[in-house]
Amino acid sequence: MALIVQKFGGSSLADVGKIRHAAERVLAERERGNDVVVVVSAMGGQTDDLVEMAEALHEQPPEREMDQLLATGEQVTISLMAMALQQRGHASRSFAGWQVPVHTDDVHTKARIHDIDRENLRAELEAGGIPVVAGFQGLGPDGSVTTLGRGGSDTTAVALAAALEADECHIYTDVDGVYTTDPRIVADARRLDKITFEEMIELASLGAKVLQIRAVEFAGKYNVPVRVRSTFGEGEGTLITVEEEAMEKALVSGIAHNEDEAKVTIIGVPDRPGIAHAVIGAAAKASINVDMIIQNQGEHGKTDFTFTVPRSDYKQVMEVLDPVCKEIEAEALTGSDRIAKISVVGVGMRNHAGVADRMFEALSNEGVNIQMIATSEIKVSVVVDQKYTELAVRALHEAFELDKPVEERDHIH
Repeated sequence: MALIVQKFGGSSLADVGKIRHAAERVLAERERGNDVVVVVSAMGGQTDDLVEMAEALHEQPPEREMDQLLATGEQVTISLMAMALQQRGHASRSFAGWQVPVHTDDVHTKARIHDIDRENLRAELEAGGIPVVAGFQGLGPDGSVTTLGRGGSDTTAVALAAALEADECHIYTDVDGVYTTDPRIVADARRLDKITFEEMIELASLGAKVLQIRAVEFAGKYNVPVRVRSTFGEGEGTLITVEEEAMEKALVSGIAHNEDEAKVTIIGVPDRPGIAHAVIGAAAKASINVDMIIQNQGEHGKTDFTFTVPRSDYKQVMEVLDPVCKEIEAEALTGSDRIAKISVVGVGMRNHAGVADRMFEALSNEGVNIQMIATSEIKVSVVVDQKYTELAVRALHEAFELDKPVEERDHIH
């Protein structure tokens, strides 16, 4: 008998009918002879409604009270899911985060899990029941309710799977797995049977919305196999797991794109020590996350300094850097919030040269100009004008033949 942790997101629990359907998924796994622990999010849209009400009452709602408020969303769904399972004749019991308990630090609205007590859930499993656990929430050191931030239910599910030494963690959502790229852009994108933790972390960080990066990092750290499956369709989905030798045969596993990017360029910066610290330090003090960074070779004592930030921070970073540029005697501060980052990802890159060359050739053939380039062991990212996003994704998907099975692709040697 295996132990499976099943997590259902808000779109899978949007109404009573969908909760009943999700319960059928749970019972189908139980009927296969497996023990099941269920983790649920709030019903689709409910968290946004709660936030809207809070903001109508208070301009800056206190974070502790926001956690108290937002945690009620999951308490609705754990009760309804347990009822649905009981109605079908199976023993089930709901658990809020503090009833497990899921112990966290004291950082409200974005707490981190410290440890999970297993006794209560184990007792329910041993009694033959199905525990239904509230995702997204925990118990702080002072006894306050805490929440884990965006995507927290995925993190709860993976953390429970690690604590209970589950065989797999199944994340049920409205897609049937992880694809080679966004199927809305490329109609013949293929669903991947398997992908490594490393690749999934890269894809999640680069804009793929299937899983939150924090949950994937947790899964990789504790070696929890995670399977992304559709709530509403059949199939085995995509297994996210440790790297296997066969997986390296796929030179590129996927193409990711992220249009939530902006580019900042400081022109004519004095080429002397401390300049990068002055610029990046100012952004850091404003809690602005800097991503890709390029500094050109100095000429005549001057250099250009370019980096990317989230698009939502573009206006703020320009305001923050204006006095810094005057202080360091830069010639100009320019930027654009109409860019996109396109990335090719694959563990097979470790053992093959030529990926970047094929990528650049494909983009060149389509007339797509590359503004910035960044590489790592298993990815190559470029910044392009936003208007070329879909064209670039399609060109790269075709260039790396991702519409074909791995064994049929034209590999780079």
